[in-house]
Amino acid sequence: MTAIDKLARDTAFLGDVAEIRAILSAVCERTGMGFAAVARVTEQRWIACQVADKIDFGLEPGDELDLKSTICDEIRENGKLVVIDHVAAEPAWRTHHTPALYGFESYVSIPILLADGSFFGTLCAIDPAPRALSSAEMVATLRAFAEQVATILSVRIDSGTTAAPGSANRAAPPAVPARDQATP
Repeated sequence: MTAIDKLARDTAFLGDVAEIRAILSAVCERTGMGFAAVARVTEQRWIACQVADKIDFGLEPGDELDLKSTICDEIRENGKLVVIDHVAAEPAWRTHHTPALYGFESYVSIPILLADGSFFGTLCAIDPAPRALSSAEMVATLRAFAEQVATILSVRIDSGTTAAPGSANRAAPPAVPARDQATP
């Protein structure tokens, strides 16, 4: 991994759990797509939180894409999922800069909303080949995966597991209530 700043390092640490890796593998398996990621999307940045990369797309946790080059930025703004079975067959997408830049023909991105209702980012997947993604059953499955990711991230954030070891501002362990402490 290249040198990254605190937000990117902490984002990668937050997603560094077996459950999220398993969900991303399941997304690839169910959709037939070669790349899936949980992305942290802010008003300024797109950061890979965790990835499953079977097509050598080249991103690792903590890596970034230029925010304005992503469809995830549009999802952050409007809160709506995007599902594209075949970019070349969709008039609204065949001339869009993102598929041309990254070379994909199929795409899905679902907002990840944390337990407190805040927008974390997206569960997204791409593939250079067209894929059947827009059925109601597939969309429901992908939404369920995004909800599972949101639950995992919410628990990690609520428990203070948000900063990589050695990061400044690492959450302090929860205080032990006085009644639970041993008396000398």
